[in-house]
Amino acid sequence: MDAALLTVGDELLDGDTENTNATWLARELTERGATVRRVLTVPDDRAVIAEATAEYSDAFDAVVVTGGLGRTPDDVTMEAVAAAFDRPMTENDLARADVERTLAAIAGEYPDLEVDAEKEALLPEGARPLINHAGLSPGCVLENVYVLPGIPSEMKRMFEAVEGEFDGTARFRTLYTEEPEANLVERLDEVQTRFDVKVGCYPDRGAGHNRLKVTGDDAATLEEATAWLAENVTLAQEP
Repeated sequence: MDAALLTVGDELLDGDTENTNATWLARELTERGATVRRVLTVPDDRAVIAEATAEYSDAFDAVVVTGGLGRTPDDVTMEAVAAAFDRPMTENDLARADVERTLAAIAGEYPDLEVDAEKEALLPEGARPLINHAGLSPGCVLENVYVLPGIPSEMKRMFEAVEGEFDGTARFRTLYTEEPEANLVERLDEVQTRFDVKVGCYPDRGAGHNRLKVTGDDAATLEEATAWLAENVTLAQEP
């Protein structure tokens, strides 16, 4: 499964907010066997979001979009995703019911809160709603595009509802070595030549070691490549 991540928000591009969602989602998808091919951050601009969504939907098996949900003026993601598929925005009954339940539950804590439940429950026509158990604004799945909130706690909770749908064949193993990166070049080239795997070398000078990540689609080949590398590289203890 080839996936792309699309994170939305002017605050991300301005550097006001750290883009932890992209890192977290990339890790979660990778651990489930998906291969993340693109990570793109775009502004709160309907046309830009729609263009990127349509392009990535055509190019990859799955697209995860985060940010820009809700009803404030800069929350334009849902409308942009609808535009990417030429779908109108329509009220979703399941989303409306959940929004109303949430508003009723927090009415005592926020007595002056003014929310238009009908507008909050608008989703692209034909989309599968994703209930926001940690917040208010619903997400959705439209074809191969997954739209999640930008607030990390809400995004992570909503991702639980769809995590089983990201089941690819890519697997990886990790080794650590204190050998200098430059000394490893020939052996890293050789293991990729001998076996159908990809090897990345990631120095951590603070910890005094290099992390070697071996990735492949075939489990047996991956184990063989990892074993060969373990025999031909001086290993260090895992941090």
